[in-house]
Amino acid sequence: MPKLLFITALVSVLATVGIVFTLIFETVEFFRRVPFIDYIFGTEWMPFSGTNPTYGILPLIVGTLKVTAIAMAVAVPLGLAAAIYLSEYASESVRKVIKPILEVLAGVPTIVYGFFALTFVTPLLQEIIPGLKIFNALSPGIVVGIMILPTIASLSEDAMSSVPKSMREGALALGSTKLEVALKIVVPAALSGILASAVLGISRAIGETMIVSLAGGATPKFDGQVTDSIQTMTAYIVQVSTGDAGYGTTIYYSIYAVGFTLFIFTLLMNLIAGFISKRFREEY
Repeated sequence: MPKLLFITALVSVLATVGIVFTLIFETVEFFRRVPFIDYIFGTEWMPFSGTNPTYGILPLIVGTLKVTAIAMAVAVPLGLAAAIYLSEYASESVRKVIKPILEVLAGVPTIVYGFFALTFVTPLLQEIIPGLKIFNALSPGIVVGIMILPTIASLSEDAMSSVPKSMREGALALGSTKLEVALKIVVPAALSGILASAVLGISRAIGETMIVSLAGGATPKFDGQVTDSIQTMTAYIVQVSTGDAGYGTTIYYSIYAVGFTLFIFTLLMNLIAGFISKRFREEY
């Protein structure tokens, strides 16, 4: 049994190593054709230009960060508010009903979220913002925020629930209101879990694919507009993977370079989440 368990544990490690080495080998082949400096600092991404293709990754990174920033602006306040309610105000019977319903959002397929953003959220936003394009950064950003809301709310609520009741009772005994206890005692005590949940939410928002592919568009732009069509790193990978490039071409190898860049972003977010959890952890 120990050998069997070791083999099962080794499978995940070997799979991770295989994925990393695949990305590295194919990315190296891409950089044999495209200068590394042009890729990192280039502000134009036009791989399908027949005469003079350019491979500057910055427009794809900016598009990804636009969606992520909008998503976090939606998910963090709502998720934290939901966590405070579930932890500090809701009764046990209400918590047992609301928390599972909230977590159902995490099980909705992202393709459904994508069509929801394209057919419902975008027309609704166009009523408020007349100049909003059918493909934009605002709509998918909001829907990605809704998608990661359960992650932030659930993890934050778990962190708040682990705060000892004696801290709450002591603050209440000194005359604090329930809201003051929640904001000045519980939230600071659970800060490591809350920050870690936010970083994990950022990681998932960066890696989201179908929502931004359907509702974000396919126009990489190096600007700060959120009302125009954009393209994220994941959306570009989807575009090329559908058959727009032949095997062995520079465009084909570019999806591995973009995938490796995305892998670096996600890895950094996970490392930051781990560091925050250890650095700000409170032990009781």
